[in-house]
Amino acid sequence: MVKMIAMTMPSVSESIGYGSIIHFLLCLVVILHILRKPNDARTSLLWIFLTTAVPFFGVVAYVLFGINTIPEKGWEKQYSDSTFRKQQSLHSRTTHPLAAIRTQQKSFRTQPPAPENVQLNHIMDQIARNNPLLGGNTITLLESAEDALETMFQAISAARHSINLATYIFNDDCVGQRLMDLLEERARAGVKVRVLYDAFGSAGANLRLFFWRRRNVPNLRLIGYSQANVLKRKFQIHLRNHRKILVIDGKEAFTGGVNFHSVYIKRRKKEGAIDYHFRVRGPIVLELQYTFLRDWYYMTDDPIDELLSSDLFPAPENAGEIAARLQNSGPTRDENVATLDTFVAAFNQARSQILIVTPYFVPPEPLVLAFRQAAYRGVEVKILVPASSDHPPVQLASQALYKSLLKSGIRIFERHPPFIHAKGMVIDDNTAIVGSANIDPRSLFLNYETNLAVFDRGFAANLKAAILRDMAQSDEVLYSEWRRRPMRRQLAENFFNLFHPIT
Repeated sequence: MVKMIAMTMPSVSESIGYGSIIHFLLCLVVILHILRKPNDARTSLLWIFLTTAVPFFGVVAYVLFGINTIPEKGWEKQYSDSTFRKQQSLHSRTTHPLAAIRTQQKSFRTQPPAPENVQLNHIMDQIARNNPLLGGNTITLLESAEDALETMFQAISAARHSINLATYIFNDDCVGQRLMDLLEERARAGVKVRVLYDAFGSAGANLRLFFWRRRNVPNLRLIGYSQANVLKRKFQIHLRNHRKILVIDGKEAFTGGVNFHSVYIKRRKKEGAIDYHFRVRGPIVLELQYTFLRDWYYMTDDPIDELLSSDLFPAPENAGEIAARLQNSGPTRDENVATLDTFVAAFNQARSQILIVTPYFVPPEPLVLAFRQAAYRGVEVKILVPASSDHPPVQLASQALYKSLLKSGIRIFERHPPFIHAKGMVIDDNTAIVGSANIDPRSLFLNYETNLAVFDRGFAANLKAAILRDMAQSDEVLYSEWRRRPMRRQLAENFFNLFHPIT
């Protein structure tokens, strides 16, 4: 009997199996890789749990999303940006036509119009020293996304020399097709057209060969921004170009939150998505132009002399009285967490009111602390988010943070549909920050973003009025009611908030 039992009992090696051994070794490799460098403990423990609890697929997920090649890829972009800037500085000190233009650009440098702006501007001098505060601008809020698209289409139709467009989403739909038709028509008319679309955000159009079919149109170049290319040994899919920049002839520009997507178009009884976009004239246009061309150079290695020509950098004109400064951010040495630092500085200096609208609201701990401290100082803090998101897991992760904010006296409003994709904030009625950045880790740490800090009471008043109009179409989240939400809802919120550091 003992012999029979022994014959039927598997040996230790048989019970473990080769699959278990391979899984153990793979998990060990992942753990050793994680422990090579100090990392956020929450993120590291989550990856260790996933790789051990989910055989094979957890390891694959770590290879695709968890290996932090961001510093290396950020350095590549930093090196490209530095090379481009060195050539720009060299041209600015010689007889190159850009030298005279840069001299004129410097004449627009200004000081903040109000004493309460001085300290924030000084901080931004340290954060974004290559983009000074410039006067002489006009910045117009295009509150309706559909109107913003129409205004940009009209500007493109009127272009005479150059069109430089960077966008996150360039969709193959009625909006994208109309845009492409306009760009192709201008290119055939002799206008040099450069389009830099994000390969991830515009993946649908890319897969349908939307851009490839126009590859032979003269004067039209369509480049997908991507750092995931096996042939070029680029494997980082996190780093995305989320900027929205359109520059026409170097004299007029558009920036903000609007992508080229039919989601903004009203259909039958369904309203289009809400977004804010901005029309810019004045010396800040050349700052946006430079940002675009710097990214273009990184992806194309086009001759720098060609990109820094006087055709693309015409002499700046005094277009108004608004003082503004450009702020780029991304995982490079010069611009790392620049947006986060600016937001924290702005909130820390607020004395009466902070108004914020953002489609994705998952602030990291430094921002949560800045919000709460502002509320404790007696600052009125109001945050406007969508009631229904196009990314439900992100919304659940956001709602996991509501409790601590509401208990601090911060007021949160959820706007009724349609979806609001707008980004902007007004501080104390004298400072506005607008652009492409959301208040979430992806925008603050991973994406390449472009914002404008605007020191002008008139502009701030217009943006504030737009935010308040959307806030009037919202329901306020009250703590007394929020705390009574079902337990299953709380569990879902906390579950998706766990994953946010690695998404």
